[in-house]
Amino acid sequence: MPDSFKIIDGKKFMWDGEDYEGMEHAKKAEEAYKKDNFEAMIIEDEGGKPHVYTRRVVTEVVVEGEAPPA
Repeated sequence: MPDSFKIIDGKKFMWDGEDYEGMEHAKKAEEAYKKDNFEAMIIEDEGGKPHVYTRRVVTEVVVEGEAPPA
C-alpha cells in the first residue's frame, strides 16, 4: 500500500486511495482532479504502479455563528 501522504516541494499531497490498472487510468483521474481545482500528481511506486496524490488549497474560509465577545 502506498503512503497515505507525501510532502513534495513543501506541500502535503494526499493519496486518493485508488489502485489504478495502469498509467492511462491514473492520468484520467489526475485530469479529473485538476478540473475540480485540485493540484494533482502521479507518483509511481517501486514496482511502477501509478498512484494519484492530490491537494486543494483553501481559498475561502466561512465562519458561521456569532463572533465571541471582545
